[in-house]
Formats: sequence, structure tokens, C-alpha cells
Amino acid sequence: MGFGFGPNDGQPDFEALLKQFSEMGVDANTLAGAKSFLENMQSPNEQNLITVAAIRETAKQIITAKGDLPIGQSDQQKLSESLKIANTWLDTEILFPASTLPTQSACSKRDWLDNTVSSWQHLFEPLALGMGDALSSVISSTSSALPTEFMGSENNSPAQQEMMKAMFARLLRGFMGSLIATQLGQGVGLLANSITGANDVAIPLQNGAEVAHLIPQNIAQWSDGLGIDPEQVGIYLSLREAAAARLFANNKWLSKYIQDVITAYGKGISIDVESITRQAEEAMASGEIDINNPNAINIALNSGLFTPQQTPAQELALTKLEMALALIEGWIDHVISEVASERMPAFNALIENSRRRRATNSPMQQIFATLLALEVSPRKMREASAFWSEVKQLRGTDGRDKCWQDAAFLPMPDDLKDVKAFLDSVTVPDDLSGLL
Repeated sequence: MGFGFGPNDGQPDFEALLKQFSEMGVDANTLAGAKSFLENMQSPNEQNLITVAAIRETAKQIITAKGDLPIGQSDQQKLSESLKIANTWLDTEILFPASTLPTQSACSKRDWLDNTVSSWQHLFEPLALGMGDALSSVISSTSSALPTEFMGSENNSPAQQEMMKAMFARLLRGFMGSLIATQLGQGVGLLANSITGANDVAIPLQNGAEVAHLIPQNIAQWSDGLGIDPEQVGIYLSLREAAAARLFANNKWLSKYIQDVITAYGKGISIDVESITRQAEEAMASGEIDINNPNAINIALNSGLFTPQQTPAQELALTKLEMALALIEGWIDHVISEVASERMPAFNALIENSRRRRATNSPMQQIFATLLALEVSPRKMREASAFWSEVKQLRGTDGRDKCWQDAAFLPMPDDLKDVKAFLDSVTVPDDLSGLL
């Protein structure tokens, strides 16, 4: 690759850099992605840090390892009937009309991946940009020279050093994008192997075409060992899927809201070199990491040992994201409880099983925990479900669902303590004469 210098004129040894990353235990897919980014650095403005292809390829490997069964006609018929029952029940409870019913109610894991992968890329690209920019700014702004092993020579002019810093900074941005793409692809692949429907993730991912689809292979896995009538399992999971589809199809702003808070978090990322250096020295002194063991360093990085402190703006962004995710899950649990708790003998067992799985073995939780250090607590979801129940008691079903008209009508954690006071604070009085 030509950067304007010959092989002995100060060109950094990127192969040596990638080799060092490999020795630290960095995933091969991440290294391949970083190398691909490096090979295309001549046109960086035309390239996303996270690519759809990288996410899809990693996720496909995980799906393939577990298997992706074809959809049979009997699956389509059974799940179509379950969705019809679910929507009939929900018609009596939810303000939002049913989303367009699909011609095919069942889909495969690969179908779900193909329909949502661009949304995953769009959702987390701001995070990659924030982390990539933070890394590259450290390199670009440093007054120190790059190490000789990356420059190829000790005799470099200031101009060469500056150009190499710029190239190295761009490589690190690409590396960070590849790292996040690999982590995201792994998480999406695990999701594809576990979710029971297109909207089971409980965030809008279908690019404005939110419809209800169910994944029969995963439904069979979900119900295995429960000892509950498969028909009841199908209706219960159809209720969750149909309720989520209605919520997302009728509140398009939710997708942008979730991305905006991730963007706000990404923009606040900065790297305090002095703090990380201090943490590293303390970790080495205590024996927590061994400088002679590259894998130990990689484990320390992945465990968040050198994670910088979050800014107040980032903490607010994570609070908003946690509340949005909890409110979505809480609303789904609430509305399906309203229509099914007395209709289905096994409902209580099914919803408790669902909550337990979300709390202890949720790939979605793992994605947010890995990439954003965010864990939505089961307690927060229960509080959100109780919030919606109380809103219904105070304002009825229409008043409850109208809270989804705008983010301003959604509560923050402290608002859950006094639901009536919160509703009064966001409600415009019918008679405004007293305000004049």
C-alpha cells in the first residue's frame, strides 16, 4: 500500500500491528475487518466504521453453527392462527390498531437477520464513531513520536511523523469499527438463535415496516421442558409479538429516539490517557495483569478494567435508554396480562418464565452490557409494568397508550414513585384561562 513513502522511508508496519493485536487474542474477524478498512483508507468518507456485511457474516456463522430449519406449511398455518387470536384479544385493550398482517406469519432465523441487520448497523454506528474518534484523537494530538516498530525507522522527519500519525489514527478508527461490528454480530447471531419473533427484541428494527413474524424453531426451543400446551405457548408468544408490532408501527419516533440516545453517548466518549496509564500501572503492581502475558491484557480490556469515567451527559443518555427499554418491555407485559391472564390457564407460568429468561439469559441484555455498559434491571421492568397499570387506572387505556405520543410523556426513574403527579405534570389542562 502506498502512503507516499517507500518501504524504508518511515512507512508504519501495519502487519506487525495486526500481528500484535492477534497475539493479544483479538478475534480473527475483527482483524480481517480492520485490514479491510486499512486497504480502503484512501476513501474513508465513503465507508462506515460498522458495515452491514461484517455484522451479517459474523451473525451467520453463529446461526449456521446451531442450524436454521426451513419453514413448513404447518408452521405457517399454526402461527397464523395464533396471531389472529392474539390480535383479536388485543383489539379490546390497545389503542393502536393492528399492524399489517403478513402473508407469511412464520420466518426463519436467517430471514430475521436479513430484515434487521441494516437497523443494527444504523443503531450502533454512532457508538463506533464516538469510540473511533476518541482513539484517533489521542494519536493525532500527542506530541510524542510513534514507536519505532510501527515507523520502520528511527530517522523520521516531523512531516513524516505527522502523516504516519494520521494514518495510524485512521487505522485505529477502522479497528474500533471492526471490533464493535464483531461484538455486535456475535450478539445478533445469539439473538437470532433465541428470539421467538421479529419484535421479541423489544426495540424497533424493521425500518418502519413493523409486522408480526414468529420463528417456529426458536418457539419449540423456548417451550421445551415447560410441560405447557403448545397452543397456549403459541398464543402467549403471539401476544407479545403482536403487541410490540402495534407499538412500533404506530410510534415511528421510538426508533430515532433510541438511536439519538446512543448517539449522545457516543459523542461523549473520550480517552483519558493519564487515567488509563495510572490504572494499568496499578493493575500490574497488584498482579491483576501480567505485561508478559498478552492474553491477560486482552482479558483486562474486555472486562472493562480501563473503562473511562462516564460524563453526566452519557449517564443521562444511558438513563433515558434504560427507561425506554424498560417501558417498552413493561408495556408489553402489562397489556398482554390485561387480555390473557384470565383467558389462559398457563399464563402466569408463561410470563414468569419469560421474565426469568430476560433477566438471566438475554442476548439483548448482553449486547447493551458489552457495548454500552448498560444493564436493564428486572426490577426496572417490573416497575415499568406497574407504572402502565396505574396509568390505566387513572386515565384508562386511551390515556395509557397516548403516553407514547412523544418522549416528553414518558417517565424518568423518579417519576415512577408518584404516577399521578407525573401525569399531571405532562398534561395540558382543558381550561387554560387560569394560566392567562
